[in-house]
Amino acid sequence: MAIRKAKNAMSIHLAIDIPVLPETALGHALQFVELLRTANLLAGLRHGAQAPRIGWRLTDAQGQPLPITDGPLLPCARAGSFEGPATALFIAPLHCPDIPAVRLAVDQYPALVRRLGMAVDQGLRICTQGSGAWLAARSGRLDGRRVALPWYYIGGFGHDFPAISIATEQDFHEDGPWLSTALTAGMVDMAVALTQQAMGSELGLALHAVLRPDPERGRAALEALQARHIPSTRDSTLARAIAWMEQHLDQPYELGAVAVAASVSPRTLLRHFREELGHSPLDHLHGLRCARARVLLEITLESIPTIAQACGYADPAAFRRIFARHTGLSPTAYRQRHTLRAPRRRWRVETAPRAEAVLEALRSAAKK
Repeated sequence: MAIRKAKNAMSIHLAIDIPVLPETALGHALQFVELLRTANLLAGLRHGAQAPRIGWRLTDAQGQPLPITDGPLLPCARAGSFEGPATALFIAPLHCPDIPAVRLAVDQYPALVRRLGMAVDQGLRICTQGSGAWLAARSGRLDGRRVALPWYYIGGFGHDFPAISIATEQDFHEDGPWLSTALTAGMVDMAVALTQQAMGSELGLALHAVLRPDPERGRAALEALQARHIPSTRDSTLARAIAWMEQHLDQPYELGAVAVAASVSPRTLLRHFREELGHSPLDHLHGLRCARARVLLEITLESIPTIAQACGYADPAAFRRIFARHTGLSPTAYRQRHTLRAPRRRWRVETAPRAEAVLEALRSAAKK
């Protein structure tokens, strides 16, 4: 597909027209736009100013851009603006009380129906949600295809378009140029599919990871949150110990030093951790270090040994072993799955020796 250049030199790899009719469920259309904005955000994080983009344009039934000059829709319309013909159309569901009302609404827009038919003939992608499928099907160009529909539309749609099959087993379905979703939940899969087609599988997988629930990452984030926030009213000894650990993650572990910071003996400190958290101070420190490592792997491109050192591990092999035990993935595999940053946007990680050297240089300069 040809890449379209907009005025701001962004590469528009997919240009989507979104007809907005009086009957259009505008909230669904805008939700689709927000998913596309998220895809563009991830593309920008990974590839910078030259990132591929998805463009969108709100139009009327004849395909003319809506004259939006003010109001809350203006930022939404500007964010995805593009020039030239569209390469895809998204038809949001119609706000109609029943199937006869859907049929009546579709009858009012013959120009849009013709445009959808021409779009299919030209090889453009047709994306529909819910009752929006009626407009696309009325074109007559999608006979023999399959469509995802809400269960309450299946009878009426099947009666009107017997040559089109219903994908009852899934909320999102892709059949050639026709991408359809029955309900709102399937819009995520639609956005992921469009992102993969327009920007590549890597960005598609990244969008899927951001938009889809991930219980494993959710548990890891919750564990990190709980590890960082032990209320002082619950156990001030733990609060002091953990606060000290957080400030010294990159330093070698010494139980005695942690105990001094918590104002207790090493044996008492071990007892507090065992009774309150069910593990040792060292186990807790590993969790804090791995939480930092996950962030560094996601948003930087520093080497694994550098990240290991920044997290307090002088031996990269030990870091890899401990990280895999806590996350189920090696550092390299974790980075490949979850990284968000572009290779050329390097974020430096200051290790403790380097930071100390900088501070020492500043002190010397101040004395002079």
